[in-house]
Amino acid sequence: MKFPSLKRPSLKRLSTSLLVVAAGLTSGQQAVAADEVNIYSNRQPFLIQPILDTFTRKTGIETNVVFAKSGVAERLKTEGANSPADLVLTVDIGRLQELVEADVIQSVNSDILNNNIPQQFRSKDNLWFGLTLRVRNVYASKERTDINGIAYEDLSNPEWKGRICTRSGKHQYNIALIASMIAHHGEAETEKWLKGVKANLAQKPQGNDRAQVKAIKEGICDLAIGNSYYYGVMLTDENQSEWARSANILFPNQSNRGAHVNVSGVALTKAAPNKANAIKLMEFLSEELAQRMYSEQNFEYPVKPGVKASGLVSSWGEFKADTLSLDEIAKHREQAVKLVDKVDFDG
Repeated sequence: MKFPSLKRPSLKRLSTSLLVVAAGLTSGQQAVAADEVNIYSNRQPFLIQPILDTFTRKTGIETNVVFAKSGVAERLKTEGANSPADLVLTVDIGRLQELVEADVIQSVNSDILNNNIPQQFRSKDNLWFGLTLRVRNVYASKERTDINGIAYEDLSNPEWKGRICTRSGKHQYNIALIASMIAHHGEAETEKWLKGVKANLAQKPQGNDRAQVKAIKEGICDLAIGNSYYYGVMLTDENQSEWARSANILFPNQSNRGAHVNVSGVALTKAAPNKANAIKLMEFLSEELAQRMYSEQNFEYPVKPGVKASGLVSSWGEFKADTLSLDEIAKHREQAVKLVDKVDFDG
């Protein structure tokens, strides 16, 4: 996949703009400016720019961002030691694992990062660090259900036949959930469970997470699987708020292991021409100010213990998170993908 290259800006960057350069630095040239950080990002620009602007105001270090929906690991591998990128900002343990497997990131030894980010949410060798948490929730129709709790295991129960909506089983968010089920129950039991969930689908897997909640509003299904932050996105969007208000957001498995959580994360590239500045940004993103901004603007949960989520996010109630490490979940992703194919989940 092709996406724009980075170059050092020639004009002062406006604090509200995202620097995405369509031409300039080639893969054979390196950024050499002393006061900048170059970022390849899977995260949408509007989700991170206010935080990056705050970092620049505090430190004087500019941030140059290229957004790419996919293909970052491949790009870094092709560029090798000549890559201009210092950091990768990405979503989901799957994307982070791709960087590990491509051998394009390096370990960071930082007391600040280690103190701010629990071991569960960073790789055991500090190759990547989680920055925010999102829960894989179950949304339940307020009109057609009266449940106030559920477990992921319950989604295969016959009572929900023809009543569940979800996006593709192969999407990274669902693969992570299935991988966590394998870690807890083994591959054979997870296969039975996945077949049961498929039998309970109201329609063929399609659309994104918000589309599943819209389907609840439209009466297509009574339960939907979706990430927590989409609830905030919908509630604050006048065109989607009715979808959100039609459903309760449930945190699964509260009576036992806790709800499955995933992360958005950051990693330092092997090339990193501005390594010191890049680590400063990583540390800033793990501190309380940035953690609060993530929650207020993106409706995510802070990864740093003791930092409160935004008022809207907190209003959904406290929950217990599964303590399974994301490193452990990552081990089972390939099995999860094969199970989705084996049961023809999207068919």
